[in-house]
Amino acid sequence: MLDITPQDLQTVFATKYGAPPLAVGWGPRIRSKFGYFTPDEHYEAVVSRLVGPGCTWLDVGCGRNVFVNNRALAKNLASRCRLLVGVDPDDTIDENDVVHERVKQPIETFRTERTFDLVTLRMVAEHVTDPEGTVATLARLTKPGSRVVIYTINRWSPVPIVTWLTPFQLHHLPKRLLWGTEPKDTFPVAYRINTRRALRRVFGAGGFRESEFGYLDDCRTLARFRATLIAELSLWRCLRALGLRYPEQCLLGVYQRT
Repeated sequence: MLDITPQDLQTVFATKYGAPPLAVGWGPRIRSKFGYFTPDEHYEAVVSRLVGPGCTWLDVGCGRNVFVNNRALAKNLASRCRLLVGVDPDDTIDENDVVHERVKQPIETFRTERTFDLVTLRMVAEHVTDPEGTVATLARLTKPGSRVVIYTINRWSPVPIVTWLTPFQLHHLPKRLLWGTEPKDTFPVAYRINTRRALRRVFGAGGFRESEFGYLDDCRTLARFRATLIAELSLWRCLRALGLRYPEQCLLGVYQRT
């Protein structure tokens, strides 16, 4: 289970939109009416709880944003912690003005004498091709008691399955149509550790234990359009009433160094 309260999610929502639900755009207003919080908001709530004064924080694969849709919270947490280092080999890290230090290289080659209290990987795990090597690097960069937060896609959800079966050259067009993304934000996927079992196995072997975990219903596939967002959320509500999970999911796990 994730250690998140409804109040934590409401606080993230308020920080993101800065207004009562009736005063925000139609998307947040509809989600609020259904009582639905996005996987991003769950992730942001977990990270917000773990970033404290004096915390040293390493954000892996940060790109241009620590939080894609919540710049206000990212800036707040960056000012709260003692150090926030972003590591990413992609040129988009040059656009990130929230992290205190930028390191433009893969996490596996990052060398420092520091250890970090918190390491976050937001939508990075699906791109990892050497899970054991990556976790060994995270163990080197942390100390007993440090936490690693993994927020990623569930491999067995419909969209990742389609993505896996589709040539990479065709990935950007549907992403642009559905979510308005740019080509530079599309990267090859591997899905080596995109199940709870795989995450437990590789982190357990690397000296970590799972301290929190949650499956997050992801009703954002068609969220760009009002009618389809309402349809997705209506289906989500019906499935919940039947005790069933929504088919599209994200994974959110916290792994503590032993």
